[in-house]
Amino acid sequence: MTVAERVAPAAHHKPELASLNMGSMNFGLYPMLNRYKTFKFDWEREHLEGSKDLVFRNSFQDIEYVLATCYGNGTRFEFECYDISHLYNLAHFADRGLVKAPFFVQSVFGLLGGIGAHHEDVMHMKRTADRLFGNDYRWSVLGAGANQFRVAAQATTLGGNVRVGLEDSLWAGRGELATSNAVQVRKVRNIKNQGSTSVRHLKNFGSNLIFSATAIEPLVTNTNHARLKSFWPISRDIATLPRGKYYSD
Repeated sequence: MTVAERVAPAAHHKPELASLNMGSMNFGLYPMLNRYKTFKFDWEREHLEGSKDLVFRNSFQDIEYVLATCYGNGTRFEFECYDISHLYNLAHFADRGLVKAPFFVQSVFGLLGGIGAHHEDVMHMKRTADRLFGNDYRWSVLGAGANQFRVAAQATTLGGNVRVGLEDSLWAGRGELATSNAVQVRKVRNIKNQGSTSVRHLKNFGSNLIFSATAIEPLVTNTNHARLKSFWPISRDIATLPRGKYYSD
């Protein structure tokens, strides 16, 4: 799809929030073939094998087009950063005056082709964002797959926000499949309540319709963040899980 086709839903519906990946990267899911030998559908194996040659594209030109198309609609961005270089790409657009503070930085950990999910990787991402943006950003984390809750727990101790949902992980714990997004939301709320007193309230940031970056396919997910009242109004408690207009490019 062209970048114009990818951004069309957000341009038309003018959501409060749209996610924007801040660079191109290899996106390898094929190691799952070592863990799963049988599949329910024929396309599953083909999809995983095809990721050996998958480039998750967002060029500088693509990013600039999305910003120019959506900023005038009042849309704010969840800047998804899969590696340290993506933070520098965001800083580049900030230096050019094409993005406005405060920046909402969503750090993504644990996908092959991006930064890892080691605790030092999380710290490196946070330190770099602090140095580049100072007080002009809000930080959230996304741990892919089995990394979800471990990365979430570390981020909350650093004052960060957390995103969970079935788009990012199918698990509710070791060997336990999540039956809904709400299961993951409640678990991360418990992690925050047990492990951090700096975050007093966990508010819902959406049981939202989000579009995938490469294919504009609807995925029902939860994107939940704490302490964002100064960034966007959040009026409902996390347990209500309302639906809203949110898109990802």
